[in-house]
Amino acid sequence: MSRAPSFVLANPAAPSRRRGEWLGLATLALLLLAQIGWLQRERLAASPPLRPLLEAGCGALGCTLPAWREPAAFALLSRDVIAPPERPGVLRVQASFRNDAHWPQPWPALLLTLSDLNGRTLGTRRFQPADYLPAGTARSARIAPGQASQIAFDIVEPAPGVVGFDFRFE
Repeated sequence: MSRAPSFVLANPAAPSRRRGEWLGLATLALLLLAQIGWLQRERLAASPPLRPLLEAGCGALGCTLPAWREPAAFALLSRDVIAPPERPGVLRVQASFRNDAHWPQPWPALLLTLSDLNGRTLGTRRFQPADYLPAGTARSARIAPGQASQIAFDIVEPAPGVVGFDFRFE
């Protein structure tokens, strides 16, 4: 009886062992991708192309995404700072703005800077939503896409001679 060359003989256990190695490698690769996704979840959720996919995935898995935050998408429609004559030392801040983002987002922080006739800053303050939203408005409330809102609140005049103001959303 002649003996077959060594390359013809195969180890019968090798294919199943190889399958197990590939399965283990694929499992480890998926775990690595899941870990990277978890660590970068806020950045991934802020990506406009990925957001719809992530929302669909989280809807199926029952998870939640971080809130969409795009302060640049708030369009300032009107703004005004007036000194009511019946209330000396008080300034009335009024503004209306709209959320032009594609998704609902939290109410923005409002940075208000007041200046004098020479452009010198007399005061700057960052107003959180709790500072300008009516009492009883949920802090977790969001502004829907395309929704416009008007706000008004009073502040103490930081110094006499306020003639200029600047609004920014953060």
